[in-house]
Amino acid sequence: MTGGCSIRAIWILNRLDAVVFSRRFPVVEKRWRGTWKSENETSTEGDLNYRVFTSLPSDSELAAAFVDRKRREGSLRGFGVRVSQSAEGSDSWLDDPITRHIIGIYINKEEDGDSNVLWPLILHTKGHYVILVFPLVEPRHLKAYVTLCNRSDCGNAVGVEDSISSILLDLPSITGAFMVAHAIGDIITGNVGEPEVVVSASPSVGGLLDSLTGSIGISSISSRAKPVAAPVASSTPSSGAVTGTVTSDAHKTGSRTLDKDALRTFISSSMPFGTPLDLSFPNIISIKVNGFSQSDLPPADLKQPAWKPYLYRGRQRMLFSVHETVHAAMYDRDEIPDSISISGQINCRAELEGLPDVSFPLKDHIEVLSFHPCAQVPEKGIDKQAVMFSPPLGNFVLMRYEAVCDHGPPIKGFYQLSMVSEDKGDFLFKLRLMDGYKSPLTMEFCTVTMPFPTRRVVSFDGTPSVGIVSTTDHSVEWKIVMGGRGLTKSIEATFSGKVQFAPWKPKKLPPSSLAFGSIADEDSDIETDGNNNSMVNIDEFLMEKMSKDLQPADLEEPFCWHAYNYAKVSFKIVGASLSGISIDPKSVSIYPAIKAPVEFSTQVTSGDYILWNTLGRCPSAAATKV
Repeated sequence: MTGGCSIRAIWILNRLDAVVFSRRFPVVEKRWRGTWKSENETSTEGDLNYRVFTSLPSDSELAAAFVDRKRREGSLRGFGVRVSQSAEGSDSWLDDPITRHIIGIYINKEEDGDSNVLWPLILHTKGHYVILVFPLVEPRHLKAYVTLCNRSDCGNAVGVEDSISSILLDLPSITGAFMVAHAIGDIITGNVGEPEVVVSASPSVGGLLDSLTGSIGISSISSRAKPVAAPVASSTPSSGAVTGTVTSDAHKTGSRTLDKDALRTFISSSMPFGTPLDLSFPNIISIKVNGFSQSDLPPADLKQPAWKPYLYRGRQRMLFSVHETVHAAMYDRDEIPDSISISGQINCRAELEGLPDVSFPLKDHIEVLSFHPCAQVPEKGIDKQAVMFSPPLGNFVLMRYEAVCDHGPPIKGFYQLSMVSEDKGDFLFKLRLMDGYKSPLTMEFCTVTMPFPTRRVVSFDGTPSVGIVSTTDHSVEWKIVMGGRGLTKSIEATFSGKVQFAPWKPKKLPPSSLAFGSIADEDSDIETDGNNNSMVNIDEFLMEKMSKDLQPADLEEPFCWHAYNYAKVSFKIVGASLSGISIDPKSVSIYPAIKAPVEFSTQVTSGDYILWNTLGRCPSAAATKV
């Protein structure tokens, strides 16, 4: 069986766990059966044939098996770790969080015992739908998975060589299947636009017309007839960035109804015979709407890639835009270190005629890399990594990465909330923004939100040292830096006050939560028997009393448990990346050589940037002891 990615089947389920769309690929299935037969004829171990489901299930069988897994695993994605409810052979038995995204199901389990596993299934949720993608793997990988599911010592225990992660590392089809699942999810929800490319210089005539028409909502007007190109957003403060979209809104599909025709068109064009080629929905729609003419044909000596169905004609230029997202957990505790990480991507727009190759060096250290299919694997050196690619037309994500923050956290400090009674709390913020940051880094806005999803805010009292405050029924919002007032130097911001809630009304647990009712007790470190009034720490007593009637934490929403124990920070920084990654326009090489200006811009936004209440309870990862 050759390498690469091939898809055996795709299923889409609705919120009622009913299959609303499915597609099977007979060519790939024929390859699987041939390989399976050959494996059984040469294998010395005869039990594999009785432990796997060798054919594709019907839609009803798949739906029933999926519902059974959800019941067995406790939720849609499952536990991800081994718990007391885990059964041998289940996903959670493997004791690896990856099983929340790569799952196995059992077909007709009641009739055939444990001889019917279907694995690996890529699980992706988008809108109101669940997407299952079933990639082709070799029988030996399936056998390794089945063996692992029946071992008592499986998982990530120290000293265990085999694990589910080691099996997946040998399967490139897993990555391709995830790409297929995400592409289908974007089509279902209508998120089929091209990635945003922000430019700092004056755009070309075509780019300017695209920006103007996109900003006023006339996305069907373009300066070029083919292909349909996404607008380029401007980074000027007076105009908001516009995310690129396909030309006609008629091709967008929302979560209200499932556009099966759009899905069929995409699947048949992007992955003929089950092999993914080009997963760009705008490209597929462009080909369907415009077709090809004699002028679209490339020169006879050039081989046109699948991701560039049309050749560009017009003024030439290159646009690079770095988008980074900062995730942080700030504790302000001696026993728990703060955590900060950066995930980023380089978006590109290559308005170049012909089929040129583009290359540039990356001089900064990057921890994780993934590239667009048009890019070649970089040459890894001590000081630099060279990236070479043959760019498609329009906006695209050239690479994604993870890195450390070179500048330290952009917002640091602490947040405290002390419940003085069941319905009243005192809070305090003491923050420092842009500490150690210098020009050209500029913070365009910064907002701190205290969420209270289980309590209704009646009133609050307090005045911050800087910014303004507003409230909703379930949150208090502190705007420190507002639009039009960019921050270029370090400042200190403090905010103390009181928040008053509506009277507490305990809610009874629904019957579906009874199986997990012990979670609250297991998490509790307060002795509830005895004289509660004699407890020294009144804060712990009040928090425990109010949390008795709260529902257990949902694994899909990890911040919902004791939700008033954290504050979330939102911000945007422009001028440079926080990871240090940069592209020198002078170092960008284009072959064959042409004169084309190269523009580069950056923007940094917050992801889950959490300030945990230093007076409350908080989750943290245990450090490994060597």
